[in-house]
Amino acid sequence: MSEIIRVEHLKYVYNPGMPDETAALDDVSFSIEEGDFVGIIGSTGSGKSTLIGHFNGLNRPTSGKIIVDGKDMWAEGSDLRSFRFLVGLVFQYPEYQLFEETCAKDIAFGPKNMGLDDAEIERRVKEAAAFTGLSDDLLQRSPFELSGGQKRRVAIAGVMAMEPRILVLDEPAAGLDPEGRDTILSQIKAYHEKTGITVVLVSHSMEDIAKYANRVLVMSHAKVAMYDTVEKVFARAPELLELGLSVPQVTQIFLKLRQKGLDIPIDVYTVPYAVKTIRRLWQQEQGKGGGADAS
Repeated sequence: MSEIIRVEHLKYVYNPGMPDETAALDDVSFSIEEGDFVGIIGSTGSGKSTLIGHFNGLNRPTSGKIIVDGKDMWAEGSDLRSFRFLVGLVFQYPEYQLFEETCAKDIAFGPKNMGLDDAEIERRVKEAAAFTGLSDDLLQRSPFELSGGQKRRVAIAGVMAMEPRILVLDEPAAGLDPEGRDTILSQIKAYHEKTGITVVLVSHSMEDIAKYANRVLVMSHAKVAMYDTVEKVFARAPELLELGLSVPQVTQIFLKLRQKGLDIPIDVYTVPYAVKTIRRLWQQEQGKGGGADAS
């Protein structure tokens, strides 16, 4: 895989030169490979949302570089507009930005701004609607008639319709009930698998990150605290807890069992993985005892 985003020594300061000057990001460096699904976690104020605002130029670095698809976003003569088509950003509560008469027109807004012809716009609207589970009849309705979850899907479809190579989502399931959250995140995962695009997901839910991401970036006090595969990050559960973060409930259970003296791993982060781990351990114990005392 090739590198799609590289962040080099990024620093971002709010209110520079003022008494309340604050470094929201401080010497942040990492890279994301094309096709990755990266989860970003961190406590409130850790710099997560400020960071992703740099990926399509909403925030300009105080110092450091943002390199997307091999190009320095803020180099002299760079075309910021092209970066914003390359990186689709879904804000928290994106449904508040819906404004068109119909859902179809709202989804088409981005592709129209790209200067595409009507046939291509229609294709993109239909494909994005299908990815987010929006029916044809719903597309002709006003977005203001829809439920919260449906509005959220319309807003996400509007970004998908621009067919970015990188999709960045800031708490896309915030405020939704468990069913609505699972629906949206499952659709995003299916979109990632079908298109092969890069996805960056900010979430406070460790369960969601564990279930959908393949790499995890942990932010703490404006810096990168960890960046690795899901397995390796959640294997450091005690450190995550020290940072004031939660870990998946199933990880907490295995952590407590280990603290009680059981010789079990703690890099368990999903229920299916937990079941697989318990079966493997049970089989090992069976092998040691030769199966004679299996009952």
